[in-house]
Amino acid sequence: MMWSNFFRDGGWGMYPTLIFGFFLVASGVLLALRPERRFLPLVVGLGTVTLGSGVLGSVVGIINTFRYVARMAAAEQFKVAAIGCAESLNNLVLALMLCVFTALLASAAALRASRASTA
Repeated sequence: MMWSNFFRDGGWGMYPTLIFGFFLVASGVLLALRPERRFLPLVVGLGTVTLGSGVLGSVVGIINTFRYVARMAAAEQFKVAAIGCAESLNNLVLALMLCVFTALLASAAALRASRASTA
C-alpha cells in the first residue's frame, strides 16, 4: 500500500530528490566502473545534496501539514497530522534509498580498487 502512491504522496520535494539522486547513482556507477579517487568528491557531494534535498522536502511537508492541521476540527487533527507526516517522510525514504544504493556501488568500487592494487 505504501508504494502504490509513494511518489505522489511525497509531493513536490520528490522531484529535486529524484533528480539529484539520479546524478548520484550515475556518479556511483561511474565510480564502480572506474574506481579512481578523483570521482569520490563527486559521489560524496551528490550524496550530501540528495540527502539534504530529501530532508528539506520532508521538513517542508511536515511544516505544511501542521499549518493545515491547525485549522481543522480537534477531532481530526491527530489523524490528519499522522497521515501528513507519513507522506512527508517519503522524501527522506527516497533520498535514503538512493544514497544506500550508491554506497553499495562505492563499496564495489573500493573492492575493485583494493584488488587491483594487490595484483
